[in-house]
Amino acid sequence: MTDSCPGCRSCRRPVYASASDTVDADRLYRECAPSLFRYLLRYGGDAEAAADAVQEAFARLLERPPRDVRARTWLFRVATNLLRQNGRSERRRLHLLREAPERAPLGAPYELPDREVETAERRSRVRTALDALGVRDRMVLLMRAEGFSHREIAEAAGTTTQSVGTILSRALDKLAAELNPDPEDWR
Repeated sequence: MTDSCPGCRSCRRPVYASASDTVDADRLYRECAPSLFRYLLRYGGDAEAAADAVQEAFARLLERPPRDVRARTWLFRVATNLLRQNGRSERRRLHLLREAPERAPLGAPYELPDREVETAERRSRVRTALDALGVRDRMVLLMRAEGFSHREIAEAAGTTTQSVGTILSRALDKLAAELNPDPEDWR
């Protein structure tokens, strides 16, 4: 832990931005961008969209640093909202393409080796299970997986610290129920 750490996962020091305290964006990017990207990738399942949201969140941080809020928490909240907005836009685009399939680009599917197929199937199951969770449940669960404290999660999710534990417990139960393999499938 260093005295100039921006509140990374390992030391939990807060990062505040106010008129008298500017954010060291370079250090914050180095410390938080990988974690933010992983969180967004798990949240939305699209690496390109996750990278775009990370980039846009940091651009907004530079334009208008948050006041009296932990910069790391603020970044996760802003990036989550950006990813959700982009997801809505993508769903609209897909809806329009379904209505006019002749406008969709064509391409041959890529054949994956067996191991990659199994990995893709597992990822798909986890993605489906995560998608089955509500927006807040998924956000809270994934932020906890990235090492956020209950207080930080409550700040980002707009809830109380007392309810974070309950939300996490319910989200884990729902996720386990979605991922629990049916014993009949193994016969």
